[in-house]
Amino acid sequence: MGSSHAGGVPTVLPTCEPSRHHQGELLLDRREGQRREISPGVILVSGWLAPNEQQALVDQFREWAVPPAGLRHPRVPRGHVMSVQSVCLGWHWQPYAYSRTADDTDGAPVKPLTPGIARLGRRAVADTFGASAGRQFEPDAVIANLYEPGARLGLHQDAEEPSSAPVVTISIGDTCLFRIAGVDRRTSPFIDIHLHSGDLLVFGGPSRRIYHGVPKVYENTGPQIPGMPPGRLSLTIRETGLAD
Repeated sequence: MGSSHAGGVPTVLPTCEPSRHHQGELLLDRREGQRREISPGVILVSGWLAPNEQQALVDQFREWAVPPAGLRHPRVPRGHVMSVQSVCLGWHWQPYAYSRTADDTDGAPVKPLTPGIARLGRRAVADTFGASAGRQFEPDAVIANLYEPGARLGLHQDAEEPSSAPVVTISIGDTCLFRIAGVDRRTSPFIDIHLHSGDLLVFGGPSRRIYHGVPKVYENTGPQIPGMPPGRLSLTIRETGLAD
């Protein structure tokens, strides 16, 4: 795996205040809890996470964001600072490597992945790939990405992990356009879907290393969640297969 020697840019969340967000006009005609296979191995469950669970994750995210090993804009090896802000649990991810310490900021040990988040990840895999897959899933890393207004994430593969276990993505806050390409290409044709607050997307099997990204977040489309910063919060829960 490559390593980024350039430093990330530490950042802080805005002061916690009542959300000004409101549910917008981008909601599709969909049923809460509906399970759809978008393409082989890419499964979407609408409204999977209950409002109180979304609130709990926002509260936890605000705690994770505080230094040491806190929230930062990652920097890619060529020097570009990513527009998303990230904080990690279990393993610290920076483009394109994992470590046990926040090597691109303060060098502090990464915060632990809590048992509650691990249970959430196993439940997500069980609800998409079946109970047996859920029991086998052993999450050991979380990347929590905050997309403030204007932030986006280019097409990429989650390819730094030796494990072939599914990747879990939970969306909170504003609706985003989530773009999927292919396993062996990042060019069109694309599959574009809207991910709303509470939606679950899991990809594995033949699509484990599919190219995907977030070209757009729609401002002011999320529900009112106290403490939620403007934008979209994405929790990616992974089983890395890495050893210390």
